[in-house]
Amino acid sequence: MAQINRSAQQINATLVGNKRVGQYHQLIINIGDAADHCKPGNFVAINVGGDSSRMILRRAFAISRISSSSTFGGTMELIVAPHGAGSKWLCAQSEGTILDVVAPLGTAFGIPTEPVQVLLVGGGYGSAPLFGLAEVLNARGCRVDMLLGASTAAKIYAPMEGKRAVNSLRIYTEDGTMGQMGRVSEPIKALIEDLNIAVIYSCGPMAMLSAINAITSGTEVVHQCAVEESMACGIGICMTCVLPVNDGAGNVSMLRSCIDGPVMDGSLVEWDSVGRGL
Repeated sequence: MAQINRSAQQINATLVGNKRVGQYHQLIINIGDAADHCKPGNFVAINVGGDSSRMILRRAFAISRISSSSTFGGTMELIVAPHGAGSKWLCAQSEGTILDVVAPLGTAFGIPTEPVQVLLVGGGYGSAPLFGLAEVLNARGCRVDMLLGASTAAKIYAPMEGKRAVNSLRIYTEDGTMGQMGRVSEPIKALIEDLNIAVIYSCGPMAMLSAINAITSGTEVVHQCAVEESMACGIGICMTCVLPVNDGAGNVSMLRSCIDGPVMDGSLVEWDSVGRGL
């Protein structure tokens, strides 16, 4: 655990891009050399509301991808849904705004040492980090297939971008307005067998992650999931983002999503007890 967040920096970072993409905002933030330490699965904590705001807690956002250019240097992309007061404030900021950010934070996805068959499963805008992950896995020589799901078409983030990043993309919406009607977890069992899936990477609502774990339980498929627990501090102090996790020997502890996660071994999370305490 001592190694977690060792590369984190507090940065006065410039917002260099803010574009509306459907129901979401694509934010591009210049973080300089800190981009060299960001990996798929990491997140950033941003001070929101401005100097006079009563929103004293930072807001945590998953890093979608990292890139570098001669114009801006190292940048990170965030996909933000303007729902709460903090995210609405952030999405309302204009290009050139200086943001107080801490990055990178949390644990990252584990990347296979050798090429294997992998399946990426994303729910809503929670799927955004999977696009950057797909690039890393492609570079490792893995075959990458993707499932995107949401309640309705408007909540599917960037389906065309997903299609370009992977070998195959299937979309599921509960109301049938895009792709096939149904839940994104429904085809997973058949895909594991048809594609000889070795690893599933998932990002999205906790109910979706739990459903995936129920499918992989008892199989040899590794399930790495980025859990969605509300984080107040993002650095392991406040203990608001804890969830029950088994150590593999039968001992269950309340671990912090921001330090021990957000990426966790899905087989070790006590899904039936999430949100209920021990």
